[in-house]
Amino acid sequence: MTRTGYAAEVTVTHGLRYASLGEVSAPNRRLVLRWLRRQALRLADGHGYGHGHGFAVAADVLRPAATRDVRPVVFHGSDAPEGLRAWATDHERQDDAIRALEAGFPLLFTVVDPAVGLSLTLAGWRGSPADPAVP
Repeated sequence: MTRTGYAAEVTVTHGLRYASLGEVSAPNRRLVLRWLRRQALRLADGHGYGHGHGFAVAADVLRPAATRDVRPVVFHGSDAPEGLRAWATDHERQDDAIRALEAGFPLLFTVVDPAVGLSLTLAGWRGSPADPAVP
């Protein structure tokens, strides 16, 4: 019997520009959700880091590949960090997320930084990063 793994990715969009901040594969949905929660909290806690402009990705920060954490984002308001923190720490939202993955549906959570029109999406799905089931 072959077991299907899971994957997750964090992406950012600004206007027509799009970038992946990082992705991960895991053998089960709980590990994917744990990674997404950790990234949401890291991004929320890093609010205000640096003085980025334009795409708002703090590209001057390099992390070893072994950490598998996403690149940080400079938010220009508090809406997106508060939304990320609320999603990552709310047990009901986490239960909904694990049930969606368990049922085979993709998990999508998006926050918006309205000050600059930046959107950050956390996504998880059954499969591999090369074959995302995310529309």
